[in-house]
Amino acid sequence: MIDINLVRENKTKVKENIKKKFQDHKLSLVDEVYNLDIEYRNIKTEADNARNTKNKLSDSIGLLMREGKREEAENVKKEVSELNNKINELSIKEEELSKRIKEIMYMIPNIIDEDVPIGKDDSENVEIQKYGEQTSYNFEVPYHTEILEKLNGIDLDSARRVSGNGFYYLTGNIARLHSAVITYARDFMINKGFTYVIPPFMIHGDVVKDVMSFEEMDNMMYKVEGEDLYLIGTSEHSMIGRYKDTILKESELPLTLTSYSPCFRKEKGAHGIEERGIYRIHQFEKQEMIVICKPEESKRYFDEMWNYTVELFRSLNIPVRTLECCSGDLADLKVKSIDVEAWSPRQKKYFEVGSCSNLGDAQSRRLGIRVNSDNGKYYPHTLNNTVVAPPRMLIAFIENNLNEDGSINIPEVLRPYMGGLEKIEK
Repeated sequence: MIDINLVRENKTKVKENIKKKFQDHKLSLVDEVYNLDIEYRNIKTEADNARNTKNKLSDSIGLLMREGKREEAENVKKEVSELNNKINELSIKEEELSKRIKEIMYMIPNIIDEDVPIGKDDSENVEIQKYGEQTSYNFEVPYHTEILEKLNGIDLDSARRVSGNGFYYLTGNIARLHSAVITYARDFMINKGFTYVIPPFMIHGDVVKDVMSFEEMDNMMYKVEGEDLYLIGTSEHSMIGRYKDTILKESELPLTLTSYSPCFRKEKGAHGIEERGIYRIHQFEKQEMIVICKPEESKRYFDEMWNYTVELFRSLNIPVRTLECCSGDLADLKVKSIDVEAWSPRQKKYFEVGSCSNLGDAQSRRLGIRVNSDNGKYYPHTLNNTVVAPPRMLIAFIENNLNEDGSINIPEVLRPYMGGLEKIEK
């Protein structure tokens, strides 16, 4: 959510930003909230003046009674009663306007960074850099579920019977590999100075609405029936929500956190043939990184964060590339975002395995997270990034560490988490 002062002082900038995101249907919202804000402030001023007048008159009643001016005191009481009615009416209108203004402000997208490439959708994202040589083989690489089934590492048929499509059983050394990657990623981030956290896996609806856009919420979140609880789609939601309505000391910043959680997603929409198996699923686990910092430090942390993901994937022998998300591909809360994509030797192309986002002060403004400094209070910037999210990343792992006989090599950094195992074989 942007600062209402920006709408008051520079409507043109807000509208230009909306155009850059190809959301022209939201342009009218800027004028609407601008006019509502004027009305709100006028009513608030009128209500405040009425309260001041009422307080002064109320103070005078006792004095008039002591002076024996009962009739005058009764007239003042009537005037105070009329003011109370007026104040109540104004307060109701003030609350209605405040609620509507907040609703609209939640729909107006955040101001994107100046260097974000302009484009309508993800097809216009811009490649930044490739890391590592693209793995190639002189044999055909099977689809990932075929590789895993031959290693007795996956059972999709049973999962369909038990839970439906979009679920899986991982077994044996593949299940162990899944856990090893998560644990390795945890230690990797701890060694970078991040504090490890296991957050709640369900959060209240007001937190959901504050940490993400309405479109994302509808497409992603599962609601617990009969309760004000939602299953998290990523630990970012509960990690940032932890600081809702809190005032942090500036000396506490930056908060650098890495969190583990299962994640639950509806995954609405059509899925292509390459998204079968364990690519697009309703349940997975993820190691995340979160930073809450001073506004002037967020660009530096943004670059550090996505570089950590690149470093981790390269340590697992997985070639990756980074993509700058264009304006039309940015969710409304994001200032800037970079996707990390892993190389698929089978498809001979890259696919997304993580995303790093700088949200500026949008989340902290919504959640009421403030920082107390010598110069007053301010809203900190929040950032999040995927460290690793198996089982999707396992697709990249097994394809880039595959042998012709179907076995999978275990990179040296992962062997301590696999009991010293160097290779997964049938």
